[in-house]
Amino acid sequence: MLEQCRNSKERWGGVSEIIDHLLEERQQLISHFVALPSLKVNQALKTNTEAFCDVLMDYLSSGHFEVYEQLLREGSEFDDGSLEKAQKLFPRIQDSTDYALDFNDNGFGHLDDPTVQQIREFADQLSRLGEKLEERFELEDRMIEILHTSHRDLVMTED
Repeated sequence: MLEQCRNSKERWGGVSEIIDHLLEERQQLISHFVALPSLKVNQALKTNTEAFCDVLMDYLSSGHFEVYEQLLREGSEFDDGSLEKAQKLFPRIQDSTDYALDFNDNGFGHLDDPTVQQIREFADQLSRLGEKLEERFELEDRMIEILHTSHRDLVMTED
């Protein structure tokens, strides 16, 4: 997952500030995510889980309310079918959003003295969330390719 993020950053970085911001948030999200399983069950787990959930919510918000809107606006300027292709990705992206929101709402960041059962549930849901995030990152990269990168040369020649 971390290597894929680096590749995306190299591929899409510098394309636009809004995409750069999303990729920076993605890097931060992944860093928090990979650190969680190795933490000891104490205050550090609670603190780091809270921080991870904060970054997760920021990432989801900026994706849905900034990046995707900008990409859709850009894609709508071209009547080449790219908008329709990208819109087919949204239900799958929404699936990962719903799962991430549920993860956040389960309150793992607010466990003061977790039981073994709660830790097991946390580990299972964290693993599933990792799978959902990895799929989301691939879908976001495809959306960027469809709605932004494929039109980049056309936009640059118009200027």
